[in-house]
Amino acid sequence: MVLGTTLVERDRSGAQGTRIPAPLNSEAAVQERVADLERRLGDPWDPGNPLGHAALLAADERGTLLPEAEQALDDACLNAEFVPASLGGRLVRADSLARVLRSVFRRDQALGVGYGAFSCLAGASVWAAGNRTQRRWAADLLLGGGRLAVSFRELAHANAFLRDEFSLRTSGGTRMLNGSKQVIINADRAQGLVIVCRSSDEPGSRAHSTLFLDRAALPGDRVHDLESYPMAGMRGCRKTGLEFTDCPVPDESLLGEEGSGVDLALRTFAFTRGILPSMVLAGGDTALRTAARFAAGHGVGGRPVERNPQARRTLSGAFTDLLICDSLALAATRAAGFGHGVTGVYAAAAKYLLPILLNDAVHELSVLLGSSIYVRDGEFGIFQKHVRDLPLTSLGHAGAAAALSTISPQLPALARRSWLVDAPSDGSLLRLRDELPTLDLRRLGTFAAHDPLCAELLAAQDSLDHTGHRAVLRPLVDHLVEELRRLRNSCATLAPLNRASLANPHTYALADRYTLVLAAAACLGVWRHQQGGPDTFLASPDWLVVALLRICTRLGIGLPGNAPGPEDEVFTELQRRYREGTSFDLYDSPLATS
Repeated sequence: MVLGTTLVERDRSGAQGTRIPAPLNSEAAVQERVADLERRLGDPWDPGNPLGHAALLAADERGTLLPEAEQALDDACLNAEFVPASLGGRLVRADSLARVLRSVFRRDQALGVGYGAFSCLAGASVWAAGNRTQRRWAADLLLGGGRLAVSFRELAHANAFLRDEFSLRTSGGTRMLNGSKQVIINADRAQGLVIVCRSSDEPGSRAHSTLFLDRAALPGDRVHDLESYPMAGMRGCRKTGLEFTDCPVPDESLLGEEGSGVDLALRTFAFTRGILPSMVLAGGDTALRTAARFAAGHGVGGRPVERNPQARRTLSGAFTDLLICDSLALAATRAAGFGHGVTGVYAAAAKYLLPILLNDAVHELSVLLGSSIYVRDGEFGIFQKHVRDLPLTSLGHAGAAAALSTISPQLPALARRSWLVDAPSDGSLLRLRDELPTLDLRRLGTFAAHDPLCAELLAAQDSLDHTGHRAVLRPLVDHLVEELRRLRNSCATLAPLNRASLANPHTYALADRYTLVLAAAACLGVWRHQQGGPDTFLASPDWLVVALLRICTRLGIGLPGNAPGPEDEVFTELQRRYREGTSFDLYDSPLATS
């Protein structure tokens, strides 16, 4: 199994030189891994491609994952992306992991989740708290093509993973596991199981523990697979459950200390809640590409798309929403590499806001396809599949309420200590292709002392004097700074770190507005730190103006009355990427598409 990547050096005459390893942390290595996956999976629009949309849709109708696609991912050793480099894998950065997996999610959300995303979520707990033996066993299992499953997901209680479905008790000196969960992705084909369970009747956060179990070592008559749970989307995923009945588990199966389950979950969520939405936004890319393909071939409302202003605005708006999503996802995933205490807040913000923006964008695009949105096969059948799958992949192991519950307790401290006070960062959080420290999940904190992303709002005010569209940008940024000031005044009066008192509609509304301010700050930061770089589109203010206008509209705050956004320039970039077959995210990556 080859876990590294290689670069081909060429001399000035273009002749091939010596093949040398590309450092896993480098931009070149990430680009190679993305290109390799695109090559293996091929052009999804080619009806003759055995891994294309036609084959994926047929597998979806059967309620299975496409075996040939899973084999292609096996051949690419995709599981190595989920294993730390120190253990023989390729995981060194959260943002790079998400970028690589987008090639899979762009084609089939169910394939991305069912093949490996939940192995990644489960592995995070092992890398964060496992001992040497546990980490080595999990790494060898994944590198050998095996799977992990995790029990965070919770249907019966609105994804609140702390509800009592598994319990751990000691009887006769032996720990016994009891209970059931209705949906655990890949439970019936995973050898490694990460199980969150109640281990004490005492109230508080020390009442839960996390187990890491080798299913093959458990008594077969004490573990039972539950029937597959039917859902409208994600048909190919194995959505079975597990039931344990007086199942003995060894003492060495604990991940970390007994009673540390909540703390471990919060630390790993700072990683997983950022990467999963970042992967999932690739489904929005395919929805947008499908709508653009339909509009180019069929027109909209009886007119070519170029002569239909509303259609152009819809396409440009969806493209801009993808850039907004990716800007926030970039901050969340790169923050994990630096081990910032605010990482969990940024990840929860991405987990909350990206599904809203993506689902709204896809439903706006559906108007362009008309009755073709109901087609389940053929050239445009992939659109309705992503419409069905996106809400479920976005839910993952924690829904909107859980994400807001993570953000709310941190708001009082951020309001008092950070907002409108912190100096701007050096930009490393928002530069797309800069290298990062090697990811270490063991050092992810859970307390947010500073908010470097919001500091981008004030920094941007000083960058607008000689910028195009200044007449629009200046009042937009001023409005956003004033919104942050209002949030600071409201949040500073909240009781600090009191989860019970902060879980209410008022604080959730504040957290909702804060996520939009964060998204605006991320867009400003991405734009500001691309100045002088090779990406002229991201360095231009065109997309930024449209992005901030859309965010301010959601916030319901005042907008410049006579200064429309430059949608035409954004539409021109969208058309270029569509013609050249590159991605609609920040990276503009070449895709295997016609």
